[in-house]
Parts: sequence; structure tokens; C-alpha cells
Amino acid sequence: MPTGSRDPDVLLAWLLDSMGLVRRKIEGGTIDEGQGALHRIVSEAFLKEPLRGWDAKSLCEITGLSQTGVHHQLVKLRESGLISAHTDGRWHVHVLRGGGISSAVELLSNEARTVLKIRMRELTEKISESGDRMSVGSHDDGIQFKILISEPGPVVPGEESMERLVKDLGLSGERVRKGDGLTSEILSQLCSSSVPITILALSEKMGETRSRVGRSVEKMRSAGLVDRVAMVDRIAQDIFLGLMRQYDARGVDWLMTRGGLGRIDEGVSKKLVSGAKKGTLTIDKVQSILSEVELDSQRLLLNTLGGRMPYGFRISGRDGSEVSENVLRNAERTLRRINTVAQRLEEAISN
Repeated sequence: MPTGSRDPDVLLAWLLDSMGLVRRKIEGGTIDEGQGALHRIVSEAFLKEPLRGWDAKSLCEITGLSQTGVHHQLVKLRESGLISAHTDGRWHVHVLRGGGISSAVELLSNEARTVLKIRMRELTEKISESGDRMSVGSHDDGIQFKILISEPGPVVPGEESMERLVKDLGLSGERVRKGDGLTSEILSQLCSSSVPITILALSEKMGETRSRVGRSVEKMRSAGLVDRVAMVDRIAQDIFLGLMRQYDARGVDWLMTRGGLGRIDEGVSKKLVSGAKKGTLTIDKVQSILSEVELDSQRLLLNTLGGRMPYGFRISGRDGSEVSENVLRNAERTLRRINTVAQRLEEAISN
């Protein structure tokens, strides 16, 4: 949030950006760099005279934009719920809903909550319950929440319900190829699985590239539907392979120093080294030896041995209700912030 700012331009830019109404010219750029035609229309017209009844011609005159450009921005504003259209003779005129920016945001927030609850009910029915799914903690702290909220549209012949849902939630991307059901297939697979699945496993199962599968999964993570989680069951295997490889190449001294064995409990490290020397070490024995070592220490040991922590992806709850609660909680937090900034913007304008 634009903490402490009372600049109307900064507040409005943050508001439009957080609602997904502007596309920044530079990826990762500042909010100011995202200002453009939509910002001018809202700031120069709707914020100054919210109930005047703006038509396309008057907006062109006050902003200097073309009629096509104005029409494109009005469509986005109407679909977002910020403005409403009314008929004045043969002209369509537009007003800021509720007569002010804070009222308009409050109205669209209430609609967004209701619509999202309805859409999440659809997904809840498709998620199988699993008591083991959430046995390992998630590694998704700090992921930026992003989801589209759209009412159900007309049914397209041949399109499955899951395909419609992922498209309406923005999980399929902006340009969805006709008949491309990759994202819905991935989500269905994750909904029915009780264990994490890697990108590689998903790409092989779907017959698609890892990059395409990865992009779809990242959209699900941003929406709060999917978590990234450590593949704990594979740690022992990867540590065994790394330890034996480094023992053959560099010996015990390296393992105890740069290899990281000296950082864990002495009894544990001695058992691992002894097994490597005698050639009796196995994956099962490594798992048994490391059973009392904390997960973070196992992860660090794997890294120092030259391996990488294996990660997989799972649906973000034990059942559909828990997943729905996660998504709705993220949405509620975002909507509260948007409402706060809208109120601050209205106060800044009035002052």
C-alpha cells in the first residue's frame, strides 16, 4: 500500500493497478510508470464530477484521447464495477457508482466477494479430501495474490465446466487457444492428488513442455489455489546420491568440512561416513539416520553436497472448503486495502 501518501495521483495509480485495470509499460516498474489513459479519464473526469453523466465525446474533449481509446477504457471501468452506464436519449452516459470513489469501490467489493464465493463453490466440489495432503508446511510466503473474479458466462458447446472456471479465474492466461485444456487438466490432477507433484511429472503426464506447465502452475499459486512444498520423501535419496558422489570424488575430509557433515550432530555424521566407507549405506539407511535431524538441517546438508531441494505442488488445503477459505481470505485482505486507499483518495480530493 502507498503508506502515508496523500497524493491523489499516487493513490489513484495504486488503486487502478491493484484492481488489474492497467498494464505497466515496464515489468516491475513503479506505480507512476503505469499511469496512462485510464488514469487521465478517472482523475480528470469521474473524480472531479462523479455524477455529471460523461459521454464518450465529452471525455475525448477533456482528456485529449481518441474516441476508440476512450471507448476501450470505459469498457474496462464498466466491467470492473467502478462506473455504470445510463441512456440519455440516444447517448450513453457514465457516472461513478455511488457518487464517489469510496462508494464505488465498496459496491464492487461486495459484488466481488459474492461472485468469488459462488465460483469457489464450483471448485470445492472438484477437490478430493486428503488428510495427508497438508502434512508438510508450504513454502509460498510472499507470493503476490492475483485472481480474476468473473461471473459465469454463456456455456460454450464442448467446453468442460473446469475449463470455464479456470478461464474465468484468469488461470489460463490472457490469450487462450481454442480447445486448449492444459490448465484445467493440471488443476484437476492436483485436485485429485494427495501428494505433491513436480513440474517434470506434470509435463510428462500432460505431454507438454515444462515451461508451459510451470506458467500455469504459477498462476494457480498466485491465486492461492496451489502451494509449493518440499518433497520430503525424496530428500534421503538425493542426500545419499550426493554423499556417495562427493565421497568418491573428494573423500571424508571434504565431506566433514565443505560437504556440511560437520554442521550436523556428530553421531549422525559418523554413521553416514562409516556407511560410505564400508559401502553399506543405502537410501533407507540414510532416511533412518536422518530421521531425528530437522528438515532445515537436511535441506542445508543437501545444498552443501551439491544437490537441490526437490519441490512439488499441491492443492492448498485438505479439502475444497479449506482451499476456498484460503482464497477468500486473500481476496478479503486485498479488498480491505483497496477500500482503505479509496477512502484516503476521496479525502485527499476533498481537501
